[in-house]
Amino acid sequence: MTPRTALLLAAAALLSGCAVPEARLRTGLVRPGLPKPLSACMAERMVDRLSLAQLMRIADLPEADEARSLDQFLHKVRALGDPEILGVTTSAAALCATGLAH
Repeated sequence: MTPRTALLLAAAALLSGCAVPEARLRTGLVRPGLPKPLSACMAERMVDRLSLAQLMRIADLPEADEARSLDQFLHKVRALGDPEILGVTTSAAALCATGLAH
């Protein structure tokens, strides 16, 4: 294997490592009824700011299915008791909902 091939494989592995948690989080945000564009925007912002364990807690939030609005979803996130998750989720939601996220 050439050094270039090894580098390309390593880069692909790193990129795919981010894609799986982001896709799972995006699905976890859509499940309670958040719009797909909002969920995609939020997941993209959150995946770089939270640990894998924190991302999985949000994506697997059992009570989230009962939420039918962004406010209700954020209330469920608040119940996790993790200030970092709440802060990152709230800021991502605000930036994405207002169109200020890029």
